[in-house]
Amino acid sequence: MDTSLFALAALRTHAYAYPLLEVVHILGIALLLGNLVLLELRVWGVAVALPIQPLAQATLGLVGGGFALVAVSGLLMFASQPLELIGNRAFLLKVCLLALAAANAAWFHSRGSLVRLDGVAKLQTLVSACIWVAVVACGRWIAYL
Repeated sequence: MDTSLFALAALRTHAYAYPLLEVVHILGIALLLGNLVLLELRVWGVAVALPIQPLAQATLGLVGGGFALVAVSGLLMFASQPLELIGNRAFLLKVCLLALAAANAAWFHSRGSLVRLDGVAKLQTLVSACIWVAVVACGRWIAYL
């Protein structure tokens, strides 16, 4: 049996597999959002004694690691029940919001917002925080819609 098929079968049949995958997903969210909010607060002028570039280097690595955990666990959860999720409005909104978060992050970094720390950078971080809160809310609502 193919390893990926075995993993999907385990997610569907083993009593603890899916809940453990959800724990990994939540840990990834904590790493991603905790570090992202820390950097966003610094952009807003909190803890100005901390130099932004070393802080960004430290936090963005952890954001990337958290995103990797979230992406892998999320794809596995999706693969275990794709038909149910494709028809779920909260899931579809979550996917759209994730694309919007990626576009906002690309815009933030492509315009050099970490160097500028201007009003646009602050707006981008505010938008980022709102999008990620909405992503988490949609993730929670998937089970109820």
